[in-house]
This record gives sequence, C-alpha cells and structure tokens, in this order.
Amino acid sequence: MDPSHPGLFKVNKQPGDYNSSLVALKSFKAGDTICLMRGLTSGQKKYSTVQCGPNEHFELNSDLLYVNHSCEPNVAFDISSSFRQDWHVRALKDINAGNALTFFYPSTEWDMAQPFDCSCNSKVSAFED
Repeated sequence: MDPSHPGLFKVNKQPGDYNSSLVALKSFKAGDTICLMRGLTSGQKKYSTVQCGPNEHFELNSDLLYVNHSCEPNVAFDISSSFRQDWHVRALKDINAGNALTFFYPSTEWDMAQPFDCSCNSKVSAFED
C-alpha cells in the first residue's frame, strides 16, 4: 500500500498485533495542523474507527490508523468543526522527526469497541484506579 501522507509520516511496521506505529518524518510545533483528515468513510464501531458522535464512527482509511494511544499524547484528532473537510490532526506539543505519533484514545471514544490494557508507560495514566 502506498503511504497516504508521503513526506509527513511513515508506518513503522513491527511483528505482532498492534505493535506498529506512525512516525513523523519532519518536525512539528505545538499547535501546528499536521494534516487534514481525508478519505474518511462512515463505518460501524470497531477498533479501527474514530467516534465523531453518539452513534457515528468513521474509518480513517489512511496511515493515521497507526497512531497509537498515549495518556500523554502528542497529537489530537480535531473533529470539532461541523464541516468534515476541516477535520485535522493537530500537534499538542512539539514533535521531532522520528517521534511516534500518539493520541489519547478515550478523547474520541465514548465506548471502545476493543478495550485494552494501557501500556503507554506514561507517568500520567488515565487508566489507573
């Protein structure tokens, strides 16, 4: 499969389920729009969708599928606009080339299709009791 965002990211494929990641090929400053979210299609709730309303989910259909979870994310999927063409990925903090992109999964999921044990090794865990 061809990269969906050439020059911005690359998929770092690793053996095993859910071990791959999306790595920045260039640096971004906090607040930067990293990319627009294009090619989205409506879908049923599953591990590969992002929730955008109480009963609405969309498939990313791009390398963004490889953005992993972190309790201290460096990106957000900004779907706050009522216009889908304005939805984008935004840097929450400075990101250097070579850094893996991460977002906080519960920020877009009311009820996860595939709950998971958080292993992000963050000092701040939203999943602790």
